[in-house]
Amino acid sequence: MGRIEDLADRYQRHIAAPWQRNLAGGQKAVFLVYDKTDERKLLARKRLFEIATREAGHKWTTFDLTNTFPAWMTADDYREAYFESPDDLRMKLDTEFVPFAAGQLRAALTAPEVDGDTVVGVFGAACLYGFTRVSSVLKEVERDIRGRLALFFPGDVDNNNYRLLDARDGWNYLAIPITLHHGELES
Repeated sequence: MGRIEDLADRYQRHIAAPWQRNLAGGQKAVFLVYDKTDERKLLARKRLFEIATREAGHKWTTFDLTNTFPAWMTADDYREAYFESPDDLRMKLDTEFVPFAAGQLRAALTAPEVDGDTVVGVFGAACLYGFTRVSSVLKEVERDIRGRLALFFPGDVDNNNYRLLDARDGWNYLAIPITLHHGELES
């Protein structure tokens, strides 16, 4: 069995356990942490996680962050000026992009078909790199998590300190990590 299949198996064992219902939003998040080099393999096998969720008796839906930045930038009237002077974009990323990305994710988390028994699988977190931190977006939507949020996270975790793409200092988050280390399952 490959690493992605092992991760899906570990996820299935976690998601099939009885859900505690009175948790804070951040505690309803599950981070599936995997090596950044496995991103394409994971995307090709993401159906394994849907199957695992449904077999555990829960509903499944997905949200992909991949096109969040292009969608935001396309809608900006001054986009051409930012391409000419990218440093001018930094402040706008913090004040406008984070709420935009959070709003996109919030719409998926609060869709009419999503309830307290639904897992929302979130893909494309790596596409936020360089624009904002995943933690900034998640902080905005914690209260909107109804069932579970399963964030597919290409990076590393050590004592709940997450590092996206192993590239920058991480942040501490309440999520439950599901990970593989050195070929062995750990959580």
